[in-house]
Amino acid sequence: MYRFFIEAGQVCDYVLHITDEDVNHIRNVLRMRPGEQIEAVDEDRTVYLCRISEILPDEILADVLETEEADTELQNEITLYMGLPKGDKMELIIQKAVELGVSRIVPVSMKRSIVKLDAKKAKARIARWQAIAQAAAKQSKRSIIPEVGEILTWSGALEEAKALDVLILPYENALDIRYTKDVIREIRPGQSVGVFIGPEGGFDRREVETAEETGAKLLTMGKRILRTETAAISMLSILMYELEG
Repeated sequence: MYRFFIEAGQVCDYVLHITDEDVNHIRNVLRMRPGEQIEAVDEDRTVYLCRISEILPDEILADVLETEEADTELQNEITLYMGLPKGDKMELIIQKAVELGVSRIVPVSMKRSIVKLDAKKAKARIARWQAIAQAAAKQSKRSIIPEVGEILTWSGALEEAKALDVLILPYENALDIRYTKDVIREIRPGQSVGVFIGPEGGFDRREVETAEETGAKLLTMGKRILRTETAAISMLSILMYELEG
């Protein structure tokens, strides 16, 4: 069943009023008809099961059949600090990160990042990435749309991450897999988690040092060197497995 994100004010007297780009998506992309059912979730994470009643030129009306509280989020808020990769890798990373339960994605310009974006290009790229996050949230039936933040410098990312409870940084020179397992298993429900992933060239040594000074724990993910997109997806998969429920 297709899911849409709404504001609570769009439901009035047990009727959901769908507007804006979702009208075109339902009518012309999905080609839905009156009588078909959809789900909608608002900012309070209330899920509405609805049946489409009318498809108007600029609005779609749907009768609310029942409501329930959303139950698709992890107990921990996870922020992914992602070193800017080249090409369209960021799009894949964002899509999979949202599916795996991340709460926020922050692109970070690191010393070995190949991609350099000026203000105009960065604004357009972030808008594109946010649209991908929204589509992934709909597909995976999230109850929130994870935010794609502004592109930060390494120092800016560390300063922001200080507010989080647990910081982890997968690093190819870390060795003890038992330590990795212990750190992840010690994360308690409700704690906020920050994950740092380097770009294609990996972390600069000074970046690793300043991350440790900020409180980040250096973890190994095994004996093999992973590509940046693989490292991000693998680390989030491990966290989802341990923190789910």
